[in-house]
Amino acid sequence: MTTALHPDPDAAVRTPVADRDAARQPYAYRRRPLEEPDWRRLPGWRDVTDADWESAQWQRAHCVKNIRQLRAVMGDLLDESFYADLVRDQAERATMSMLLPPQMLNTMDTSSTEAFYADPVRRYMLPVLSDRRTDWPSHPYATRDSLHEAEMWAVEGLTHRYPTKVLAELLPTCPQYCGHCTRMDLVGNSTPNVDKHKFTIRPPDRHEAMLDYLRRTPGVRDVVVSGGDVANLPWPRLESFVGALLDIDNIRDIRLASKALMGLPQHWLQDEVRAGMERLAAKANQRGVQIAIHTHVNAARSVTPLVAKAARAMLDTGIRDVRNQGVLLRGVNDSPAELLDLSFALLDEAGIMPYYLYMCDMIPSSEHWRLAVWEAQELQHAIMGYLPGFATPRIVCDVPYVGKRWVHQLADYDRERGVSYWTKNYRTGLELSDPDALTRQYEYYDPIYTLPDRGREWWREQAEAA
Repeated sequence: MTTALHPDPDAAVRTPVADRDAARQPYAYRRRPLEEPDWRRLPGWRDVTDADWESAQWQRAHCVKNIRQLRAVMGDLLDESFYADLVRDQAERATMSMLLPPQMLNTMDTSSTEAFYADPVRRYMLPVLSDRRTDWPSHPYATRDSLHEAEMWAVEGLTHRYPTKVLAELLPTCPQYCGHCTRMDLVGNSTPNVDKHKFTIRPPDRHEAMLDYLRRTPGVRDVVVSGGDVANLPWPRLESFVGALLDIDNIRDIRLASKALMGLPQHWLQDEVRAGMERLAAKANQRGVQIAIHTHVNAARSVTPLVAKAARAMLDTGIRDVRNQGVLLRGVNDSPAELLDLSFALLDEAGIMPYYLYMCDMIPSSEHWRLAVWEAQELQHAIMGYLPGFATPRIVCDVPYVGKRWVHQLADYDRERGVSYWTKNYRTGLELSDPDALTRQYEYYDPIYTLPDRGREWWREQAEAA
């Protein structure tokens, strides 16, 4: 018995392949070459030369840090109502101060005020009050350090959550500040709503304490070097720290975390940085250690020729990989087409591996960005089968006290109240003597507005009782 794959032998001939694909598939792949938007369309940058634009120093000097500077760049492109909306958010809700490199602002749609409001990059880099929820702007269980990283510091700034992996926060600043930052309690300047915590130990002493801990802890093989953003650390200090990691025998993987590969690609194209990365890659290769750069891109429009050039320049130094860890955000990338467009732009045009998409963490004033676990599960299902398996991003929920879990790994799920339950197979440093750590169920909470009526009513009753 044979199976007829084409019952009508002439059907495939009559219809062009591209048209058949577009008509029959939920998502139609089309290669889209990258484009650098013309910054000269913005009144404040009409006279900026190519050389200036491609200068990391110029980009840093012309970051937009306040509403006055934003007005100077945008001229009359935006209605006054947008600025009023932004002023209110900065005063009433913002957990991060404004810091936008020209590179990022230039990727936003400035064709009208309405287009600017709708732009996905604007929605998470320049939030306004009308973006936020008015019913539940914050979840009742939202916290400043939602992942409890500081509770797991082995030394100040070194989070030891997983058995074989640590997070080294070398500094508390970035070249750009994302509105949804999971480390909003520590990173960046204080806002009217958030008085930021501060490191208490001098940076050289903190860094040396981290290295000393790793020398004394042979069970650790993997170090994420982050912050903040490593692009804000003077290169000699970053190279010295990573070089010292390479001298520790048990360290086998080093990941440098930098959203600036997208937000300020000019930094990674500097001669000093490229030469330094070549030295580190050569030392790592000699020792059989893997170095990768992890960046943070949430929307396809952020991937421009300069971003691709920076990513490929880093790969040319001999490092293992450049990977993307995006964040799943409502209004930014919460559809299958947006996630696939982003993944193909990264993979095909920039040589960046789509890796993770994190669910937005439960920090204050983030409810309008967050998705429910069931929505994330549907998105994971929807993007399967289009990308190569090795380049299909995994959507993960970073569960407090548990860590990253694929969104289908939950142990139980109360959809009515929006509570998912998760287990784990290792102990954090807080639970080494806890006999129940590996059997306990840990909770994560969906945004309340995504719940059915009975669930929303239950949460209102809890709030009133509290």
